[in-house]
Amino acid sequence: MGSVSWLVLLFAILFEVAGTLTLKFTDGMTRLWPTVLMFAFYLASLFGLSVAVRRIPVGTAYAVWSGLGTLIVATVGVLWFKEEATPPRLLSAVLIIAGVAGLYLTGVES
Repeated sequence: MGSVSWLVLLFAILFEVAGTLTLKFTDGMTRLWPTVLMFAFYLASLFGLSVAVRRIPVGTAYAVWSGLGTLIVATVGVLWFKEEATPPRLLSAVLIIAGVAGLYLTGVES
């Protein structure tokens, strides 16, 4: 069941990323449908996170959820929104990857 929790967490991360990317299209929450969609994605994400923390320590689950979400949004920002990929940003991304890997390895249930 532990691996199912990690899969649920992965989907929660993807919904969180979708919500954050949709936020860009809400125009300050003045556009109805992007705003509704954003809230739906965030709600699905938080539901998945709440399911995942039944079996994954909450600190580990939240750090992986927020870290990977941040990494994916930053990557999409560079690739899709043409944000700048500076050396400090790239180093920070590597540090996030190292941190998430460490948390995963120490949060896996036996």
